[in-house]
Amino acid sequence: MHPILFRIPLPKYTLQLAWLLWAAAGIAVVIALVSFVRKNRQGAALAAVVGALAAGAGFFLRGKTWDMGPIPIYSYGVMLGLSLVVGWYLTLGLAERDGLPKETMANNYVVTAVAAVAGSRILYILTNLSEFDTLASLFAMRRGGLVAYGGFLGGLLGSTLFLRRHKIPLLPWADVAVPSLASGLMITRIGCYLFGCDFGQPLKANAPGWLKTLGTFPHWPEGTLDAGSGSPAWAQHHNARLIGDDAVASLPVHPTQIYESLIGLALLVLLLWQRKHQKFRGQIFFLFAFGYGYLRFLVETLRDDSERGEFGPRMAEHWFITLCLLAMSVAFAFGVSLGIKNPTTRLVARVAAFLPPVVAFVALRPASFGKQVSLQLSTSQWIGFLSALAVSYFYAKFWDEARRSPALAMGLESLGDLEALKGEEGPRRKKDEDEDEEGEADEAEAPKSKAKKSKKARAAEPAGEAETPKDAKEGDAESGDAETA
Repeated sequence: MHPILFRIPLPKYTLQLAWLLWAAAGIAVVIALVSFVRKNRQGAALAAVVGALAAGAGFFLRGKTWDMGPIPIYSYGVMLGLSLVVGWYLTLGLAERDGLPKETMANNYVVTAVAAVAGSRILYILTNLSEFDTLASLFAMRRGGLVAYGGFLGGLLGSTLFLRRHKIPLLPWADVAVPSLASGLMITRIGCYLFGCDFGQPLKANAPGWLKTLGTFPHWPEGTLDAGSGSPAWAQHHNARLIGDDAVASLPVHPTQIYESLIGLALLVLLLWQRKHQKFRGQIFFLFAFGYGYLRFLVETLRDDSERGEFGPRMAEHWFITLCLLAMSVAFAFGVSLGIKNPTTRLVARVAAFLPPVVAFVALRPASFGKQVSLQLSTSQWIGFLSALAVSYFYAKFWDEARRSPALAMGLESLGDLEALKGEEGPRRKKDEDEDEEGEADEAEAPKSKAKKSKKARAAEPAGEAETPKDAKEGDAESGDAETA
């Protein structure tokens, strides 16, 4: 377990926070003056405000010190940052392929990422209120404290509000965004593994040796993150065993972080493949929501960390888990399985979907009624279960509409002012070109209409008054004289 990947080597030195802040305030004042001289009023005002805030903070922090030293770089933070960078390039590349405005989608990605981090933190706080006794502890995320489903819901809310403002529907964006969620799951769960959080239940004695090796975590050095690490209470909370006075190693547990990382990889491959056979907008999003909800529900049955949060009714484990899996299997059979084109493959998939409930009931069934275990579902299990049922319904509904109107189901006609957001003049240019073509056609038709009209007029004249060649010649001569005059 490597919660700290490395440390940035800095000399040990004690800094006075007030002096540091006052120095920053002085730099801000200089920037404000330079901006004012260059007639950049907005920049000057902003620098002045920053300088005033820094000066005020320095006044209130007089006497406070900061012991500067090597700066730790935490594994989870590195993996979270890496997942955001990978998701950025993946999402914007897919958005450009689907004809979505790249600049607007880039801004939307930033909004979605910030909302996702905020949502994941908020859900963790709500499910672990006892851990937070001060306001500062709410923002101390160096020890972890993010819930994946909170990020999913927070990002969904943030992107919905942003897209609504720009009159772009959610589903086309969701289709290009969820592959980055799968890649993020794959990367961040490696961070969880290195950090040592989100661990699973102890493995059985007959578990394979390689699995025991993966699920056995070494000891965190004393005081790395938790002042109580190495104590009997710490060992019991983390499914660990004490070796000697202070050496700690975890019991062999299910490496559920690795399980979820592999789920993220499998979902990423599945989603990118499904894009080649997509039939309606929202199909990729619905597929991810169902797949992750179902698989996350299964992984949660192996989790053993208390930070998950649990609520709802209690029921015997073998019945509760089996009934939930059965409900999701029915939802798959009547919803998501419709996307399987081959009838034989679809039938096999529907039958196979009912195997997990049967296996779960047999594996969890107690030897006697008195030994049965009751449980509550975790927060993530509830969200995964309910979201899987909901998206299966919408998948079936959208699939039926796609069968009736394939072009409309995959079209972008409903994107409102999409072309305006792209900064392109495509529709307007096409309209102008159409109008020009109509004008040219009218001009081309004018001589023909005039000729037809003359013929009709001549035909309408009395036969006796028809012009002779001589009369026509004299008439032309008179017209020429009139024009010359």
